[in-house]
Amino acid sequence: MRPVCRDNSTQLDGGDMNFGYLGVARSRRRLIFLIMLTGSLGASLYALVTVSMCCSLVQPAPPVETRHLSRDSNTKYDQNAVLDHRLSNSQEKYGNDNLQSAVFTGVKHRFSAQNKEDIVHYYHSEDDEDYRENQNTDPSGRTLKTTKNATKKLPSAIIIGVKKGGTRALLEFLRLHPDIRAPGPETHFFDRNYDLGLEWYRKQMPATLDGQITMEKTPSYFITKEVPKRIYQTDKDMKLILVVRDPVTRAISDYTQTASKHTVPSFENFAILDNRTGVLDTSWSAIKIGVYAKHLERWLKYFPLHQICFVSGERLITDPAKELAKVQDFLGLKRVISDKHFYFNTTKGFPCLKKPEGSGNPRCLGKTKGRVHPAVDPQVLKRLHNFYRPFNAKFYQMTQHDFGWP
Repeated sequence: MRPVCRDNSTQLDGGDMNFGYLGVARSRRRLIFLIMLTGSLGASLYALVTVSMCCSLVQPAPPVETRHLSRDSNTKYDQNAVLDHRLSNSQEKYGNDNLQSAVFTGVKHRFSAQNKEDIVHYYHSEDDEDYRENQNTDPSGRTLKTTKNATKKLPSAIIIGVKKGGTRALLEFLRLHPDIRAPGPETHFFDRNYDLGLEWYRKQMPATLDGQITMEKTPSYFITKEVPKRIYQTDKDMKLILVVRDPVTRAISDYTQTASKHTVPSFENFAILDNRTGVLDTSWSAIKIGVYAKHLERWLKYFPLHQICFVSGERLITDPAKELAKVQDFLGLKRVISDKHFYFNTTKGFPCLKKPEGSGNPRCLGKTKGRVHPAVDPQVLKRLHNFYRPFNAKFYQMTQHDFGWP
């Protein structure tokens, strides 16, 4: 028998009400005896306590839209209705919007939580912005039915980065494949929530059938020193996917994302350490992330090159079907996703998924994708390209692939 997950915020059912009422009755008998001894004072006390106890038992349930719906696949609620509700909204955010600015400027931001498992809901990766969960649909848009044979498993593939490289676009496109399942928000297990244990990690995953692949994506994994060893100790055969783009464009995109939410100095003020000399501030996280060769060295200490699939963020936009064919081959899956699933949105400058059969609208990534980048001083751009060029050359050599960046 499937266990029933019940939310504590819902109203007590009849059985609970009867049990509570017996407790009130026993308390009433004791208070009657007290009244006989204390007279009018006892009567007042009796009335006050009885009303208090009854009110504590019978409280109105919160509105349906404010109740927490468990992520457990065994929860008995209309999953299709929930999915429809999510798809009708332009964005579904996770976590604290203020965290990004704190991390971006180098401020250590801490949260306090009585239950450490709640931390994952506060740490917010920008690739989770306007996330729309389409993980229950096949390439034609039909809802997939979860059977009782589906179980939650640890991932066998992970998109490890990079931030602002196109990781969310890749995962959303991969969701078209009926044999790929992934959780909604980023779990950040191997960098922020590792001490919660593998069982916690497994519970964050969607239920899958035999033959389906469980995967997740957390872009910060690529640049976090401890993560390669932790993933290797968990599964030395893990398949890793890395989406990269021109590090200069990536840095500007990183900055643009923050500037869209907060009032910040110009990109040039962040990038240049000394205006007199024009020396770059290579300690700025937006610049450091783009030194891909340095980060990749740590991964190659644990994983052979054939276990890492390198995806071009640029080609994911200009020719998504070709990049996805490579990823499907890497995962050992039949090529299901093809050109017929995409069209190019000229307004956003980004590929979108064609309208699923029976759906009213095409599926595009949210409004945060395709932001207009600020104009950057050409001299600053030149310095950035010159800075990255030797690192890019080394990265090409390590990956045995030329990405064609300036």
